[in-house]
Amino acid sequence: MSEPNAELKNIIEAALLVAGQPLTIDKMLTMFPAESQPTREEIRDAIGQLEEEYAERVVELKQIERAWRFQTRDKYAPWITRLAEERPARYSRALLETLAIIAYRQPVTRGDIEEIRGVSVSTDIIKTLLGREWIRQVGIRNVPGRPALYGTTREFLEHFNLKSLEELPPLSALRDLDVISNELNLRLDLEPGTEPASPAAMATADGESPAETQDESEPATLMEARTAQRD
Repeated sequence: MSEPNAELKNIIEAALLVAGQPLTIDKMLTMFPAESQPTREEIRDAIGQLEEEYAERVVELKQIERAWRFQTRDKYAPWITRLAEERPARYSRALLETLAIIAYRQPVTRGDIEEIRGVSVSTDIIKTLLGREWIRQVGIRNVPGRPALYGTTREFLEHFNLKSLEELPPLSALRDLDVISNELNLRLDLEPGTEPASPAAMATADGESPAETQDESEPATLMEARTAQRD
């Protein structure tokens, strides 16, 4: 790695500190006039230098897919979460299971999800996941009815603090959804001492539990200790 220009490194650091979202190299390049624009390699060198400088600090430079952001380290999340004034949202088991299936089996159709879970998937669950921008339509399956195919987004990686899908807990096969929930530290909206219900037991006449979104003020967490790093 070549020694980056000190001023360029300062500019990149300042931009990452104030940005409200992860920045790609393409986005960083837009900060500079065409006649004095650094090369992509120069920006990569600056990012590499910043990663080294922040290696032992409470804040780290985290890569999310092809973008970077500053965030506090996981170990400090228990204290930082106490700063939140509002209670984090909690989502139904049905929604979290649907999200897990999409993350591990993408691209999948609503029918694929229903086949794995054994119950129908309500439209509200899909709307909630689309609204949170954790999933998106990535195509259409060329079969009768042309059902939509769904996959996760960069916002999904960003929210759950993943560089890529390879950082999901490894699963040799899609096992019992209780196991997936435990491996992903899914926070279920259960009363203390209540045993999780089976997916079928949570289904209602319209397809799912009505408790998909009890509080829309804050995102729900699959990885509870990491949520506060975005704030």
